[in-house]
Amino acid sequence: MGKGYSAAIASNPYIVGSFACIGGGLFGLDISSMSGVLSNNAYKNTFGNPGPNAQGAIVAAMPAGSFVGALAVSKLADVFGRKWTIILSGWIWVIGSILQCASVNRGMLVVGRIISGISVGVASAIVPLYQSEITEPRIRGRLVSMQQWSITWGILLQYFVQFGCSYIDGVASFRIPWGLQMIPAIILSVGMLAFPESPRWLVDHDRPEEALEILADLHGKGDPNAELVQLEIAEIKEQVRFERTEGAKSYLDLIKPGIFRRVTLGMSLQMWSQLSGMNIMMYYIIYVFQGAGLTGRRGNLIADSVQYVLNVLLTIPAIIYIDKWGRRPMLLVGTLLMGFWLMLVGGLQGRYGDWGTVDGSRVWVISNHDGITKAIIVFSYLFVCSFAITMGPVSWTYPAEIFPMRVRAKAVAVSTAANWVFNFALAWAVPPGLSTIAYKTYFIFGTFNFAAFIHIFFMFPETAGRTLEEIEDVFAQGHVFTAWNVKRDVGKKTLNDVVRAKHEIHEVESREEKTAV
Repeated sequence: MGKGYSAAIASNPYIVGSFACIGGGLFGLDISSMSGVLSNNAYKNTFGNPGPNAQGAIVAAMPAGSFVGALAVSKLADVFGRKWTIILSGWIWVIGSILQCASVNRGMLVVGRIISGISVGVASAIVPLYQSEITEPRIRGRLVSMQQWSITWGILLQYFVQFGCSYIDGVASFRIPWGLQMIPAIILSVGMLAFPESPRWLVDHDRPEEALEILADLHGKGDPNAELVQLEIAEIKEQVRFERTEGAKSYLDLIKPGIFRRVTLGMSLQMWSQLSGMNIMMYYIIYVFQGAGLTGRRGNLIADSVQYVLNVLLTIPAIIYIDKWGRRPMLLVGTLLMGFWLMLVGGLQGRYGDWGTVDGSRVWVISNHDGITKAIIVFSYLFVCSFAITMGPVSWTYPAEIFPMRVRAKAVAVSTAANWVFNFALAWAVPPGLSTIAYKTYFIFGTFNFAAFIHIFFMFPETAGRTLEEIEDVFAQGHVFTAWNVKRDVGKKTLNDVVRAKHEIHEVESREEKTAV
């Protein structure tokens, strides 16, 4: 491994493109580490029986840290590289897990969750960025969308660990799962040592020979003269050369014409993914099913686990077909379906529910309507399935591929930070919301989904099947408010097209130099 990475690993597109997804799994672990203890008496007693507002604050500590971590990626990824930033995120997670596992009061728990959140924020921004830069266009969407699949696996595995440990008496019932969380992060940080750096980052740091060697291992079976390898290295060099003529990298670049549009698209998609209501169904599903009339800790835990299994399974078709179906159709269908299911849940809750008391807390609950309870559970499952097969994978893939190299790290970081801002707000707001406006909460999120459908229909162009450099032509088309006019073949190039364009540029530059003389 004298190259600093394993050529055998680099030559397998699915291994090299998916291993870093363990970083996404950390977010999933965190979701279940909280949702799995909300009905745990040992947890409640240890941390002073937190009410809706206090529990919301504890949960929100993680996305608060994630916001900081996501913004930090803009500097870390450009200075230290994509690979070493991923490694760093794993070790930060280990520190946070140790603090959470050892916490004896809310303050210590919150600090541990903030540190873990920094790790999740770094990983959530850098992993899709790394994947998008290291995978070939044909399967880029498939591999980047595995970020979402890893999140669902993290949720599922941690939830079953929590479920098993819930039968242990005392604080070990939640400390053991919180301690076990650090194992995947250690695997991530150690394993990434055998993976290559992003060739696009290497070219941008004047190391084109290393970049070509990595591209040859990634996409040419070790042959640096393979057509795809030559196409990519030519496009990357040309893009970097062009971007350097535009001036130094700065956050001000994000508001320049042509870039600002893409920043708003990346940020808004991450925003819509949170406002879709998936936040309720992941963090607080136990409250949702309580309100539907499902009582008993064991019954609730089993119903919750079914949802998490569906989340994992329904993400698989999206991973397989995201590059065939395209980003736009998946987003449009998903937002419509999610809005529909949430409106049904809210309508049934409003029609058949009333204020009551569950476990000493005032909640809007359905009583003595077994059929309605089952219907709400089914509609909640259908909502999760709709998110898993559409919005979930695309919300990570799209922002990672729409930005030029010059601002990619900063733009992806800002887009991901938007995710965590809304995650923080909703994680804190949902428990008080369910305890005050109850079923109306579902109507609010349903409306958000229909608003997202309108926004996506008019403003989000298709990006599937193109290299990151070819996506520049997609946005050069314009169609700011008529995104459906951007066809699937816009921007597609062959090696001859790239070479011809490069020669034309050099001829123009030569004529300009002669004229100046």
